[in-house]
Amino acid sequence: MIKTEKLSKIFRTDEIETRALLDVDLTVSEGEFVAIMGPSGCGKSTLLNVLGLLDNPTSGKYFFNGHEVGQLSERNRTQFRKGNVGFVFQSFNLIDERTVFENIELPLLFLRVKPNQRKEMVNDVMERMKISHRRKHFPQQLSGGQQQRVAIARAVVANPKLILADEPTGNLDSKNGDQVMDLLTELNQAGTTIVMVTHSIHDAGFAHRIINLFDGTVLRENVINQNQ
Repeated sequence: MIKTEKLSKIFRTDEIETRALLDVDLTVSEGEFVAIMGPSGCGKSTLLNVLGLLDNPTSGKYFFNGHEVGQLSERNRTQFRKGNVGFVFQSFNLIDERTVFENIELPLLFLRVKPNQRKEMVNDVMERMKISHRRKHFPQQLSGGQQQRVAIARAVVANPKLILADEPTGNLDSKNGDQVMDLLTELNQAGTTIVMVTHSIHDAGFAHRIINLFDGTVLRENVINQNQ
């Protein structure tokens, strides 16, 4: 599903050149749950941004379902993301002025799904995430765990092929964090491919495979279902 070849990302200013990623070779098969770990500043979030088509690599290749997408224009990246990639962030990234229903509905508006179908799809995912009773509430009226459920619902409402999760439990207590990880596991068992950045060894234990990054390179991988 995902394959990178010699993927590198360099950030340059007038005085400084920062190599965030260096010759990263990575493969993620359809239906996998992969955790990416490493110290702060090792390139985890940069890699997730490239995989999510939020940014282009400086060099190397990135294939998504057989299509080379590493050097697409910003407009074409936006088009390709629609229906293919869903995002879950540590900070939830919900819109305070919109209700739970309206936040979840947003990706379907961008995809120009018809109103009746949008309503059905949103209602279905709210029921799956057990937040139907919060449909008219606003984000600030919800607990952190409930906000992350809404964020996950928004990420999966359009049935994307890939979910990218950046520290999805980072702002949650252990109980709510475990509930979020259970939800991601259920989505993966239903066929969704998940790539998750995490500092948590506990959370990484939910994945099939752990990839360790260090200084922008893959240090170690293929650690299957082990918390290390």
